[in-house]
Parts: sequence; C-alpha cells; structure tokens
Amino acid sequence: MHQFGWGNDKPTVVLVHGGFADATNSWDKVVKRLQDQGYPVMAPANPLRGLATDSAYLASVLDSIEGPIVLVGHSYGGAVITNAAANDPDVKALVYIAAFVPDNGETLGELISKYPGSEIQAALNHVPYPNPDGSTGTDLYIKADRFRDVFAADLPKSTTTVMSATQRPFSAQSFADPTQAAAWHTIPSWGLVATADKAIPAELERFEYERAGAREVVEVSGASHSVMASQPGVVTELIVEAANATD
Repeated sequence: MHQFGWGNDKPTVVLVHGGFADATNSWDKVVKRLQDQGYPVMAPANPLRGLATDSAYLASVLDSIEGPIVLVGHSYGGAVITNAAANDPDVKALVYIAAFVPDNGETLGELISKYPGSEIQAALNHVPYPNPDGSTGTDLYIKADRFRDVFAADLPKSTTTVMSATQRPFSAQSFADPTQAAAWHTIPSWGLVATADKAIPAELERFEYERAGAREVVEVSGASHSVMASQPGVVTELIVEAANATD
C-alpha cells in the first residue's frame, strides 16, 4: 500500500547506504543537492543484518512510495538495491556508486575476491553478537586506525574520525548470502567508479557495470570509497542523469 507521495512530477530518489556507514554521513550532501533541484528524496536506514533481510526491508520501503523511483546504492547498498528492486515496476533506474552489483546466485564474498586491491578485509574487527534464535552472528567493524585510509582517504581526518566512531557495523552474513534476483537485468543502470577505492577495487566496479550494461559509467579520479561524501556534485549529476532518462 503506497503511503508517501509528494505530488511532484520528478521521480523519488531513494539513497541506500552500505556497511560501516549511515544515511547521514553517506548522503547528506547529495540529499541537499537533489532537494535543491526539486527532487523528493528518501535515505532510509539500511539494517545491515544480511542481504536477504536488508533487501526485504528496502522492498517494503519502496512499496510505500507512490510513483516512479530512481534507486541509488553505495557499496553494499548496491547489492541490496539489486535484490530489492526486482519485480518492482516503479523502479525506473538503478544507480551504483562505488558499489557491489551481484548477479543471480553470486555472493559478495565471491565478488570481492575477483580482483586484487581491496584492503578492507585486513582492516576489520570481527565482533560476535547474539541472534534472536540464540545462535551467534559476527559483526564487522573497520579498525579505527585504518578507517580513513581504506574507507575515506580523500576526506578530512576530522571528518573520518567521527565517521569511524559512529560507524554502523554490518553482519558478516552479508558476504555469504546469495543474490536472489538481479534487477539490473530488466532495469537500466548507471555506475560510478571511484578510481582510488581501497574497499571495492575499481576493476571490480568496472567489470560489474559493464556486465550490467550500464548506460553511463563515470570515473572519478582519485576518489575514495566514500566518493558520495567527498565528491557529492559528481554523484548528484549522475543521479540526475538517470532521473532525466526516466521521463
């Protein structure tokens, strides 16, 4: 049942963050730019509890929005939008920002090992947590002394110190859950490559976007994994390009 509608002739842009982050420190600068151009925007909290859980949650958010949607995912958020948008006729465009773009049956663990260059695995703390069923899960955090280098090297240290302290961990299960449906097979996509990405290698991003048949791929020279925070103007331009293509 659709609950939200802005009475706007522009599509609603939904921005989905990835692991180790939240909607504010990921998207606040992009949200402001999109709103200044008249776009209705939502940046929901990604639960970060596993791909199946997170995709189902995002699908419920999408179902609450009236009218066409441009769906944007950063990092792990790319995998979430890939699954959540399948079979949703309101999603008119997928925009991947330094993102995972899995195909049917693939896991993120497989993808991250496809090309060299990711330094994030060695920078992680693994912290056990209790699941509701009594079993034990594992949360992933980036170590404080590695956070800026591997995640946001092109942002000021004063900013990344706060980002590190407030990071939201995500479940290691996210790397093991297979993709159940790849929406990019039927929904047009756009992609952005962060050339200095130390979390998801730029070569993997290029491979994924080419495989998905992305209509446009933008490369941002020297950009870190947190490109939407360091280069919000370029990210916004790509989203607007995708939005214009839905008209």
